[in-house]
Amino acid sequence: MPAGQPQAHDPDGGGGGASHSNNHRAYSPPPAALPSEVVPAFPPPESEDDESWVWTQIKAEARRDADAEPALASFLYATVLSHPSLPRSLSFHLANKLCSSTLLSTLLYDLFLASLTAHPSLRAAVVADLLAARARDPACVGFSHCLLNFKGFLAIQAHRVAHVLWAQNRRPLALALQSRVADVFAVDIHPAAVVGKAILLDHATGVVIGETAVVGDNVSILHHVTLGGTGKAVGDRHPKIGDGVLIGAGATILGNVMIGAGAKIGAGSVVLIDVPARSTAVGNPARLLGRRKSDGEKEEDMPGESMDHTSFIRQWSDYTI
Repeated sequence: MPAGQPQAHDPDGGGGGASHSNNHRAYSPPPAALPSEVVPAFPPPESEDDESWVWTQIKAEARRDADAEPALASFLYATVLSHPSLPRSLSFHLANKLCSSTLLSTLLYDLFLASLTAHPSLRAAVVADLLAARARDPACVGFSHCLLNFKGFLAIQAHRVAHVLWAQNRRPLALALQSRVADVFAVDIHPAAVVGKAILLDHATGVVIGETAVVGDNVSILHHVTLGGTGKAVGDRHPKIGDGVLIGAGATILGNVMIGAGAKIGAGSVVLIDVPARSTAVGNPARLLGRRKSDGEKEEDMPGESMDHTSFIRQWSDYTI
C-alpha cells in the first residue's frame, strides 16, 4: 500500500464489525438505485467541471455500495472513499493492480500520480473514458463500477502513463509497465502508440495495438482486436484509426492503413486496405459495403458512440433470422 494511505477499514469507523455483525443476517434484495439528483446518469448540461462532477458521483456510488455490501466496505474505503481526488484514487487502484514482488505499489503510485498531476490532458482523458463507458456500455452500472472493475478502462489509463514515459525517453520503464498491463489485463498496447480520449475497450481481453498505431477520439474497440503490422514492414507500419470508429470483436487490421472517421469494422474482419470515412468493412479479407445512411440516422451519428454493430445487415442484405 502506498505510503501515507490509510489502512482499509469500515467507512463508518467500526473496523471489521459491520461485516461480522451481518454474518447471519437473512438475505435482503439489492438496494434501490440512488435518486437521480444524487447519482444521475450523465453530467447536467450546465456542469463546467466534469472531473469534479464525476468524482462526486463515484464517491456517492461507493458509499451506497459499501452500505449495501459490507464485504466490500474496506475495499471501497481504501480505493475510493479515503482519497481526496480521482487521480489519487485511480493511481492507488492501478498501483495495487499492477504491482509485483519486484515492482512495488508505492513506486507505481508515485509514478501514476506524478503523471496525472503534471498533465491535465491525462486527467481529462480519464474523465472522457469514464463518460464513454457509462454512455455506451449497457453493462456499466455506474462510474465507480468502471473505475474499479473495467480492465479495458484501467489498461488505457496505464497506457497513457506509459506513453508519457516513452515520450520522456524513460523507455525501459514504459516497456516494463506495458508488460505488466499485458500480464494483468490481457491488453497489449505499445507505449509509443497514440490513443485519443473517450475510448471504450469493451471487455478488452486480447486487444493488441502496435507501436506506430494511432487511435482517434470517441473510438470503441471490442475484445480480441488487433491493430498490427503485416510482419514485413518496418518504420510506420500500423493502422491509423479515425475519430468515431467502431471495431467489432475479433477484427484484425494490419499495416499502415487508414480507417476513416465514422467507419465501422465488422466482427471477425481482416482489413488490409484503407477504409473510407463512414464506410463499413466486413469479411476476410474485408470488402467495403460503401455508405448508405439508415432510416432515422443523423449525419453526425458516429458508430464509435452509437455502438451500432448491425445496421449494415439491414441495409445491404436480405438475410434474416
